[in-house]
Amino acid sequence: MPSPSITTYVLGEFQTNCFVVTTPDQTECWLVDCGFEPAAMLDDVVRRGLKPMALLLTHTHPDHIAGVDMALTRFGRIPVYVHSAEAGHCANPTLNLSAMMGMPITVTEPDHYLAHGDTLDLNGTTWRVVHAPGHSPGGVLYVHDESRQAIVGDTLFAGSMGRIDFPGSDPNAFRHTIHHVLMSLPDEMTIYPGHGPSTTIGQERRTNPFVINGF
Repeated sequence: MPSPSITTYVLGEFQTNCFVVTTPDQTECWLVDCGFEPAAMLDDVVRRGLKPMALLLTHTHPDHIAGVDMALTRFGRIPVYVHSAEAGHCANPTLNLSAMMGMPITVTEPDHYLAHGDTLDLNGTTWRVVHAPGHSPGGVLYVHDESRQAIVGDTLFAGSMGRIDFPGSDPNAFRHTIHHVLMSLPDEMTIYPGHGPSTTIGQERRTNPFVINGF
């Protein structure tokens, strides 16, 4: 089976990690999140001769969606995916929290709404959709078990975790996400968070204070 590659682009003043997922010898790719100032990522997709087949969202906070319409303008109306718990958030600055930040953002609503346990295919690689609420209602992980890689949004960071003090956050749900969803993944799983460097589940299990001590 082909092993996917994940390229990270750090975008905008929030230093948001957005991603391009590719497989060997194929031009079809995915975009995962598209935040502020996405030109560097979009230009690189063109430079590499890639063809985006979908834009997957880990959640709909503004630093992860602000560039959605720029991507759709550049690549055409590729399908956009988000968890069903955040249906309507892209088009609503109150729900996506951009109004609270004083920068109301409205972008095109997704075409497809995901549920826990769904699978998505890219060039023969199968990814699991795992609902991971707490930071936001519809946060998801995109997990490729065979290559031990997962894109995890603003759930678990290297040495830290996502915020749970936003409107729509749920600390109890996040405890379950951290301790039972993420920590059910194998130690060898490399995780690509929404901010900061990639890490592994094993590293976070051993050293992350929010995993060890709780919150």
